[in-house]
Amino acid sequence: MITRARLLLDAGYAVLVPDLQAHGESTGDFITFGYREAGDAIASFDLMRTLYPHLRVGGIGMSLGGAALVLAAGRLKADAVVLESVYPTIQAALENRVALRVGALAPVLTPLLVLQLRPLLGVDAAALRPVDRIRDLGCPVLIASGSADRHTTPAQTEALFRAAADPKELWLVPGAAHVDLLRYDATEYRRRVLPFLDRYLLSERA
Repeated sequence: MITRARLLLDAGYAVLVPDLQAHGESTGDFITFGYREAGDAIASFDLMRTLYPHLRVGGIGMSLGGAALVLAAGRLKADAVVLESVYPTIQAALENRVALRVGALAPVLTPLLVLQLRPLLGVDAAALRPVDRIRDLGCPVLIASGSADRHTTPAQTEALFRAAADPKELWLVPGAAHVDLLRYDATEYRRRVLPFLDRYLLSERA
């Protein structure tokens, strides 16, 4: 996320780049696909509001980080959110990844993995459905993903977009897989993301 931080700093934004739990230098033994990480997202937003109470606060989340933002819906109180390559349901996310390894056996094997979520991570699949929570974000959202992404397919990205409330924007990046979209097409990323954030974040709170 450092390249995004530099992009936003150059555009005049105050920027916080947190490590979610079990990521980077943060403590934690395992990830929870956005479930517990949602608390980290909420804490990050609360910190920014404390530091800059007069400013609007937005967020950019990639993959699991984006899922954490959505699963925090209702508590995040964001003014704008950019979601990149975010899975709609954990079932779909796991099946896509299993299919990359075993192909047609994925529908058979995926339910066995889903059953392991509760004993291993303490979270049920029903709690890992961003597609059911995205409408509750209560803020403008830009949803981006690669047109060649096999981890989160274009159809799944479009389903997430349909579930979101207005105002919303969709950007399917031509030819991109499950990659860093800024690094993949920096020019278009700037053209799409910065105006979106400027539109909803530049004015101060009343």
